[in-house]
Amino acid sequence: MTASTEISERAMAVVGESTGTFMLGKELDILMAERARLLKVAGAAAQFVALMESRALPQSVATEAELLAETVNALPEDTLRDALASITRAK
Repeated sequence: MTASTEISERAMAVVGESTGTFMLGKELDILMAERARLLKVAGAAAQFVALMESRALPQSVATEAELLAETVNALPEDTLRDALASITRAK
């Protein structure tokens, strides 16, 4: 292997690492933006569950309302806190 070939291979490895790091950073940005949107959905759902009168709901949506309430109540406390904070800041 010549010195120039070795340098070229090292340069390609560095470029590959930079591209991989860049793509990983972009993927992380996408995931964080999606998390923020999902927190808003969860926060709105939690607020809805807290305010809804289940007895006043039509029977046709009772099952879905029950599922929503159970799902919101199953969230970890810190996630629920973040979700509620995300809709408080959005107002």
